[in-house]
Amino acid sequence: METLLAFDFGLKRIGVAVGNTLIRQAQPLAVIEQATNDGKFAAIEALIEEWRPSCCVVGLPRHPDGAEHEMTVRCRRFANQLHGRFGVATALVDERYSSAVLSQVRGEVIDAQAAAVILQQYFDEAAAT
Repeated sequence: METLLAFDFGLKRIGVAVGNTLIRQAQPLAVIEQATNDGKFAAIEALIEEWRPSCCVVGLPRHPDGAEHEMTVRCRRFANQLHGRFGVATALVDERYSSAVLSQVRGEVIDAQAAAVILQQYFDEAAAT
């Protein structure tokens, strides 16, 4: 059994979810809201030390037609930073439709739930192959 952490990267907040390869069910875990990059990475480091993930999954936003945009580049960079800083494997998951799944949730911070949708998509895609 391996633990995975998933991240819904945003400039203001980063949603985090956790799951494992045994039950393949993602759960929202935390929302990182520190103002500085150092603060954000310190919070991520604490989660990585606590959960010891074998892999970190990062949502990769794209336009509906699949084209990349500025946040796509930022999310790739974030995944590379996770790997470089913490030595943990990373995987990218197309998150184009994760917002549609959460479109009915209003008036609350949904970043951790979005990360759970991303991680669940990762598990579902792995099971299909």
